Amino acid sequence: MLNYIIWDFDPVLIDSFISLRWYSLMFLIGFLVGYKIVEKMFKHEGAPEKWLGSLLLWVMIGTIVGARLGHVFFYAWDYYSQHPIEILYTWEGGLASHGGAIGVILAVLAFSKFTAKRNALWTFDKLVVAIALVGGLIRLGNLFNSEIFGHATDLPWGFMFVNSPEWHDMYAGQACHPTQIYEALCYFALFALLMWMYWKKDAQTRPGLLFGTFLIGTFLTRFLIEFIKNDQVDFEATMALNMGQWLSIPFVLAGIGLIIYAMRRPAIHIDFPNRFADEKK
Repeated sequence: MLNYIIWDFDPVLIDSFISLRWYSLMFLIGFLVGYKIVEKMFKHEGAPEKWLGSLLLWVMIGTIVGARLGHVFFYAWDYYSQHPIEILYTWEGGLASHGGAIGVILAVLAFSKFTAKRNALWTFDKLVVAIALVGGLIRLGNLFNSEIFGHATDLPWGFMFVNSPEWHDMYAGQACHPTQIYEALCYFALFALLMWMYWKKDAQTRPGLLFGTFLIGTFLTRFLIEFIKNDQVDFEATMALNMGQWLSIPFVLAGIGLIIYAMRRPAIHIDFPNRFADEKK
């Protein structure tokens, strides 16, 4: 009986006149399901339906731009400072989740100011529920791509990523931690917790509680799993904590602060009309 798993999954789902990878499918499913979740929350609280399209546009732009610039500035500025035009070459890869998080935060602030004209915590408390689900699906996409895996391990669920050039260079013949699965499971558990808090415990009556729980659950998970993940860039080899861990600490602290803020303030009253608000003509 083998004490490891040989992972030779084909990352390409369709390879014909169009090409579709499993990663792209996971991303698409996440956006579509996430949209329906937020739509249901908006309807539950009687928010205008027209806000959904605007929020989706803001978030998509913020995610892509933020993730790209996060990679550029946090991980590869030495290169891109000499080749600035290549910052636009997103098809070559290079996205950073912490940059994406910052991009989403800025996007929600813009949406709250120019569209909803409400406290941004109202939007964050709904959006993060969907983002937790999307995060888990994206990590499954990383698994299908045989990327972002961990150190060598002799645990029986270790994976040999035989389709990965990085694995062959660093660990050929050794099984590695499937850190993509570890993160995905944590994010799916966080998604279930946030859904329970919203629908069963009315956590949305305490603005910031869901957002704070999300920040702690997401970035504490990231901080801990980074200890068994490979460095993304060479300069991290000399760091006590890698870049991903340093970038996670402020988000965890912000989450703690938001939970304290939410629990110290009185709960707000929501009518919960369970219908979209009437549009003003």
